[in-house]
Amino acid sequence: MADWKTRAIGQPDFLQFNNLACETAGGKVIFATDEWFAPAQNLLKREPVEFRASAFTEFGKWMDGWETRRKRIPGHDWCIIQLGVPGVIHGFDVDTSFFTGNYAPSISIQASCLETDEFPVPRPEGDRTGTAATEREFEAVAKLRSEMWEELVPVKELKPGYPETCHNYFTVTFPHRVTHIRFNMYPDGGIARLRVYGVGQRDWSTVSSMKQVDLLSLANGGVCLGYSNAHFGHPRNMIGLGRAANMGDGWETARRLDRPRVLKANKEGMLQVPGSEWAVFRLGHPGAISLIEIDTNHFKGNFPDSCKIEACSLTSEAEEHCLREGWGSGQAVKWRTLLPPQKLKPHQRQFFSGDALELTEAVSHIRLTIAPDGGVSRLRLWGRPKPAFSNPTSKL
Repeated sequence: MADWKTRAIGQPDFLQFNNLACETAGGKVIFATDEWFAPAQNLLKREPVEFRASAFTEFGKWMDGWETRRKRIPGHDWCIIQLGVPGVIHGFDVDTSFFTGNYAPSISIQASCLETDEFPVPRPEGDRTGTAATEREFEAVAKLRSEMWEELVPVKELKPGYPETCHNYFTVTFPHRVTHIRFNMYPDGGIARLRVYGVGQRDWSTVSSMKQVDLLSLANGGVCLGYSNAHFGHPRNMIGLGRAANMGDGWETARRLDRPRVLKANKEGMLQVPGSEWAVFRLGHPGAISLIEIDTNHFKGNFPDSCKIEACSLTSEAEEHCLREGWGSGQAVKWRTLLPPQKLKPHQRQFFSGDALELTEAVSHIRLTIAPDGGVSRLRLWGRPKPAFSNPTSKL
């Protein structure tokens, strides 16, 4: 089984985090110098990059990414992206998929934390293909002085968009909240996706201790720290905003090979199987959980038979030990039952509260275990923020 320490060789640790700029999380492009062949908003799509060999527009070859015209004036192309979820950034994936003879030779990335999300000039709605920024838009964006923003990634060369070279990973060490980034390409060209991996950061001082909050949501700082299997979908998808768009927008494991040849159930109707799969999360803020929602939306023939949720309170040092030694060792954490085993249903939201929950004190981490395998689209943990141990920092 895969764990935090045993993901694909060559992949950086920050891929475990949430994509704070994804359009499904509310990310949007608020300025771009040029969008002749393909609009910059494509950078933020959640879907895998698509290539259509025979697709053309009136402006040229159709591409699933951001592609500018061949520059014939001084300067370089750049855009400004407003993160859907402000937070601390740990790394970038600059994906050049299918841009092989037209990818941008190099890039750099800057960032800022702005007090307002209002752009001086509203960006026109609709397809931006074949357009460039107007003089008025340039004058408006100049007020942001984005060229002076903090540099997170200095000028770096990119590799072409072939399968073995398309992912250009850049690790970041910048422990400050970011709301906007400036993405520079030098001098022009195409890039398929920009994925901004990090942890959401909410100002909890503005949240009443009596208010019920989804403490696990990516918007509130929830983050996946480890898992046993993510063959078809990463468990971080479960803490995304809204309901899942499809099965690909949830956590789905491979079918376990240790299932009995003939399945049997106990008197509660739960299958008796030897194996299970799990995912561990840190809450955005420690709190006492009072309502749990488990949503198997879209998982009709592949939902788990049952699930349980355990919880604990960890210091930052204890969390770091678990990340180093692995969550699956069984000895690193003393898990306590929050939600005892429950039979799940297909394509349905199920809620658990009151006597169904066995913990009332504040916790900082939870582990969802499904048996034997399958998919869950969303997991919500509603509760009131309360102090537990010192909230772990993002030493991942």
